[in-house]
Order: sequence, then C-alpha cells, then structure tokens
Amino acid sequence: MASEIHKLEPKRDADYVLKDPYILEFLDLKENAKYNENELEQGLIDKLQEFLLELGKGFSFVARQKRITTEHGENYYIDLVFYNYILKCFVVIDLKAGKLTYQDVGQIDFYVRLFDERIKQADDNPTIGLVLVTDKDESIVRACFKYLCALCLTMDELKIIHAA
Repeated sequence: MASEIHKLEPKRDADYVLKDPYILEFLDLKENAKYNENELEQGLIDKLQEFLLELGKGFSFVARQKRITTEHGENYYIDLVFYNYILKCFVVIDLKAGKLTYQDVGQIDFYVRLFDERIKQADDNPTIGLVLVTDKDESIVRACFKYLCALCLTMDELKIIHAA
C-alpha cells in the first residue's frame, strides 16, 4: 500500500520537474532578429502564464529584477526569480542576448550563492540558476558548469520558433 501511495506522489527531482527543451514561440520574436535582454524579459513577463507552463511543473513567479543587497550596501539585480513548490527551491534566471561567457557563469553562480545567503529560508532546498543565452560553446559549459547548481541553455535549445 505504501509503495502505491509513493508512486502517486509528485516526483521531486529536477529532471522530472524542469522541462528541456523550452518552446517559447508565444513570444513572437522575429526569426534571426537581434533582440536584447530587456525585450526577452518583457516578452516573458507579458506572457507570464504561458512561460510558467513552459518552465514545467510547480513554478510560481516571484520577482522581476529582484534586488539583492550585500552587507556593504551593493545592489545586484536578478532578471527573473521563480519558486518551484515541488522541488521546494528558488530558480533564478539570468537572460543573456549573446554568446555564453565564463563571466556569465560566474555571475549566475554569484547570484545563486547570494540568493541562498540572503533570501532562501532554512527549509528551502538550494537555489537553481538558469542562464538563457543565444549561443554557447560546449567547452565553456563543461568547464564552468561542472560543479554549479545552474544550467545553460541556448535559445535554439529552448526551441524558440519565431513568428514571421
């Protein structure tokens, strides 16, 4: 009986909860057009319900341009913050309208660690970082993300299908 109940409970591993790839055709971004991070962020906010469904199961919107202040008063802004009630963790998203750099990896790692230090509650699981980029070099991804609790996906991997 207990094993049957366990099968019915929602799975709590990230592979089950986080979708891959994301399909963001609802943003109606022009194919091969140059767009910046603000346009992508505004498109996601404008179509928040569709984006939440695309992210996967259990996501709820927390903040846009979430300010986190260090103990010395320096402010940093995270593009988008979500909470996943199944995984019981925050998901911070950094949007990059360009090729992934090692600096981007350092930035998301910094955001995740600062978020965990300043915002995360004791009963929350560690924060997950997600970098959305337009292009990436797999060697940078392998070298930089090996020990981080963060993901890097290109827009192609998100399978954005642009409207004509």
